[in-house]
Amino acid sequence: MQSFGEPWPELNDGLHYRDLLRSSDAGLKLIEFYSKKYRNSAPLLGWLQRIHNKQITIDGDAVTDPDTILREGMELIYYRLPWKEPDAPHLLEILYEDDDVIALNKPSGLQVLPGGLFQQRTVLTQLQWRSLKRTSSSAFQEPSPVPVHRLGRGTSGILLCAKTKVAKSRLAAYFADGTSVVGVSRHTNSELKTMRKITKIYRALASGVINGDEVVVEQPIGQIRYPGVAKGLYVASPSGKPSFSRVGVLERNIHSNCTLVQVEIQSGRPHQIRIHLSFIGHPLIGDPLYVAGGQPKCFDPEVMDESFAHDGGYQRPEKPVPGDCGYHLHAHRSVFPHPITDEVIDITASLPYILRTQEESTAITQG
Repeated sequence: MQSFGEPWPELNDGLHYRDLLRSSDAGLKLIEFYSKKYRNSAPLLGWLQRIHNKQITIDGDAVTDPDTILREGMELIYYRLPWKEPDAPHLLEILYEDDDVIALNKPSGLQVLPGGLFQQRTVLTQLQWRSLKRTSSSAFQEPSPVPVHRLGRGTSGILLCAKTKVAKSRLAAYFADGTSVVGVSRHTNSELKTMRKITKIYRALASGVINGDEVVVEQPIGQIRYPGVAKGLYVASPSGKPSFSRVGVLERNIHSNCTLVQVEIQSGRPHQIRIHLSFIGHPLIGDPLYVAGGQPKCFDPEVMDESFAHDGGYQRPEKPVPGDCGYHLHAHRSVFPHPITDEVIDITASLPYILRTQEESTAITQG
């Protein structure tokens, strides 16, 4: 299999955030605008620090007075200083590629899209760099592929990316259609399979010994406030959105008190497999966040960290967050119709050693 990827520079380039002031914000003080509109980025004292650091300009001029009155039409730019992002792998294996689609084997530890501390060290950046490199050696400008779904930073395996707008639209629709029919009781399981255009099968290592050979989990997944997660943390919640996972036992290890499972998901809620397995009392081995019941460990919703870093932003939370790694989860197989030709594409990503059955490990060794 072909691979690509450029080593990460020590520091990223920082970020520029631009705002064109609307009439509804006219009359606000500079500090009011940022501390209210972007309160998830930094606390009040953090924004004061950024202003004093000359990280904010108005119409091209740095401003250090937080009480500056804003007027409609002003252009505000906040410059986030460059920083060293946490370590992340940079090589990506190509599992399938044509003029419309590229499927990658994403390594554990690499984030898909920019967010939080990871703004440069992402799959998206490597795709953009690859396109620029190929374009510079060709007379034709190659569009940069974009992921059409996400995998958790700690999750490895198949990531589908689109190379054209049409492919992106259709692949995204495949994922959305699969999620939309979950929980619709009037459909039989065979009908659901027909309606879902994409099949997603994962391997995972769950704690404890699962007794039944197959477990169906239909626990809804919702969100709660959680420190370090601006949009809220996904958890098992009765008031959440319908979710469906079919868990099949592949191998039980009584001595190590764990179970190797295959999971087919019909919906695509964030962290669904981690939440569903923990909900039934079998969190993934090494999961730093979710515990039995599908909830975060050691969480007091009344205690929210308000400390900030040298750039004014929030410190890395002391409590575990969804992007933390350590668990074993792999997107192993994906089957879907090609977004342009409708040909059935069946892609498999090789399994990490720890997620192979004994029989699979033996076959590879002997082969």
